[in-house]
Amino acid sequence: MASPSVERRARALREEISKHARLYYVEDRPEITDAEYDALVRELTALETSNPELVTPDSPTQRVGGLPVSSLPNVRHEIPLLSLDNAYAPDELKAWVDRVVDRLGRTPELVCELKIDGLSVSLVYEDGRLVRAATRGDGTTGEDVTPNVKTIHAIPLTLRRGAAADAAARGISEKGKRGAAAGAAAPGVSLKVHGAGQPASRAAAGGAKAAVALPFEEKPPRDALRIPRLLEVRGEVYMSKKSFAALNEKREEAGEPLFANPRNSAAGSLRLLDARITASRRLSAFLYAVARWDGPTEPQRQSQSLRTLEEFSFPVNPHRAVVSDVDGILAFIEEWKTKRHELPFETDGVVVKVDSFADQKRLGQTAKAPRWAIAYKYPPEEATTVVTGIVVQVGRTGVLTPVAEFTPVLLAGSTVRRATLHNMEDLSRKDVRVGDTVAVEKAGDVIPKVTRVLLEKRPERARPFRMPERCPACGERVVQREGEVAVRCVNPACPAQIAESLRHFVTRRAMDVEGLGEERIEQLRDAGLLKDVASLYDLGASDLAPLERWGEKSAANVIAEIARSKDAGLGRLLFALGIRQVGEKTARVLARRFESIDALLGADEEALTSVPEIGPETARGILEWFAHPPNRRLLEKLGKAGVRMTQSAESSSAGGALSGGIYVLTGTLPRRTRDEATAEIESAGGKVTSSVSKKTTAVIAGEEAGSKLDKAKALGVPVWSEDDLDEALGRSGRKAR
Repeated sequence: MASPSVERRARALREEISKHARLYYVEDRPEITDAEYDALVRELTALETSNPELVTPDSPTQRVGGLPVSSLPNVRHEIPLLSLDNAYAPDELKAWVDRVVDRLGRTPELVCELKIDGLSVSLVYEDGRLVRAATRGDGTTGEDVTPNVKTIHAIPLTLRRGAAADAAARGISEKGKRGAAAGAAAPGVSLKVHGAGQPASRAAAGGAKAAVALPFEEKPPRDALRIPRLLEVRGEVYMSKKSFAALNEKREEAGEPLFANPRNSAAGSLRLLDARITASRRLSAFLYAVARWDGPTEPQRQSQSLRTLEEFSFPVNPHRAVVSDVDGILAFIEEWKTKRHELPFETDGVVVKVDSFADQKRLGQTAKAPRWAIAYKYPPEEATTVVTGIVVQVGRTGVLTPVAEFTPVLLAGSTVRRATLHNMEDLSRKDVRVGDTVAVEKAGDVIPKVTRVLLEKRPERARPFRMPERCPACGERVVQREGEVAVRCVNPACPAQIAESLRHFVTRRAMDVEGLGEERIEQLRDAGLLKDVASLYDLGASDLAPLERWGEKSAANVIAEIARSKDAGLGRLLFALGIRQVGEKTARVLARRFESIDALLGADEEALTSVPEIGPETARGILEWFAHPPNRRLLEKLGKAGVRMTQSAESSSAGGALSGGIYVLTGTLPRRTRDEATAEIESAGGKVTSSVSKKTTAVIAGEEAGSKLDKAKALGVPVWSEDDLDEALGRSGRKAR
């Protein structure tokens, strides 16, 4: 059992970490550095590792998802999670306000909130701790997504209040009163008063500094600020525009279908059966309603409940206003019609609610929607423009992608000039032609896309686009494999592919050559110094130092990085080569199974598919790549340059420091990425697996370690820190790359 002092320290660390997470993810005003925050998490992890009884469900170390589940259990909502009626025009809003006034006999105060385009969720807290999270489902029954929601840093696992919250409440109240007085003095203007507040969270706002508009809201009564015994809140889980763009970029590289918009990607991510994947999607949330409250005096108004939610550490959208009539609503809608495009998250309208809960109760609801709220939907923003050309781009794996170029047009806050048509199937379905007038939207206000052709404006001479029979970059004949949509150039000497291959080859996940970014690679190619990835190893400092924006020191550093990459090992090399269907994981599997490039070259389809993780399509991609003579010559050049083409010098013998051991990684290590740790373990002769068993040699636990750590403790498997790993590798005290 842990001593009382250790218990107190663990409790203090949990509170301090939660406080700083709130400041970072929700309020965007961190008080400590990332290194200081990481040190706190490491200390708590160490205490919990040594004293498993100290681990609590709401500990910050429990943020990483555990093992996949087979299905999402159903959850019945105690209070139905209804949808809202929609309005699409000012007249429809006015009609709704008139109905509210008729039923109440007066005009009530109204709250305007931005409508976040995400997935609705219900969160239940008991004694301040998150116990359940569920999707809307059909409004009566949703799906239990608690493990996935726990990976969202913006959502508190435990509700807390502090001095900072009190100060913020006082600031809002006083500044709001001054604003209210000023607003009241302006004749003919609806009451819409803005005060000061904290900017949207870094997680919610992607780090952007958006203007903040908070209305005057009555400070919640002191009793209402006590955390209730049971609290159910509703809100929206969403994906930021930045995270959406990054996710689709990865999916396109992997040849996977793209998400249509951030809402679809958020919904898909939240309903995954593997919470670990959800954790990697960087979701965020805004909470906007109290559904159940069992405790001291609860808020009596919507505006007050939003402020109370903020006091309880919930992320609440700061862009809202209290207005007195329909003119105030329309002014808010007009204000955000264009400004919303500057936000780092997607919003597709404005939700208007009667502020008083007593008035809401009097108004009641229909079978499908409350009468006291309505959602005004902005019309889909699209622009029309003329296609001036269709060009074909060649990617790293040789895939040809048609791209429509058009007359520049302002769309969703920025000027767009081109949009990918993805592949011939997409292009043929839309039948986009040069000279066509097309409608263009932004998927999630991020990625431009052609949605339709205005056929009535098509010029008579417009002709269907045909994919070239030869690669536009190298002139070699292109191919379309059976069963594939993609058209490819299979010439490894294609200059377009070489450019992309060079960029990929030096990335951290591949050969990890620091100091060679895209601009420098292009500079070296323009100077005639890079012909292919093997030519990297022909470079010397004297080649680089005379170039513009280089120097002796930077040249020497890059050459040292290139030399170091020679020992990256077979797994990284296979991934760096860009073989079709061979990603990071497959590359590691191949390296472990065959151990050398020569053994892999000698493998046939039967030998490849005998590896559990390798299917027929992947095997064919590997065999095709190795069968191509230029690729064989490339491997010879890399070998002559000294690039190691074995799994590791240590693991090929029995003398590796971790030889024969089976290791599991969990959580985030302070000094290494998980890929880097895996590569080092495998280079030392160890094997990295994804599940813990009695055969596991050790579980290496980092920050926010999940269920693997719990299972290791239950089975009595040794738990290592990163320092323990360094010591086992014989690198104690050395900072890993």
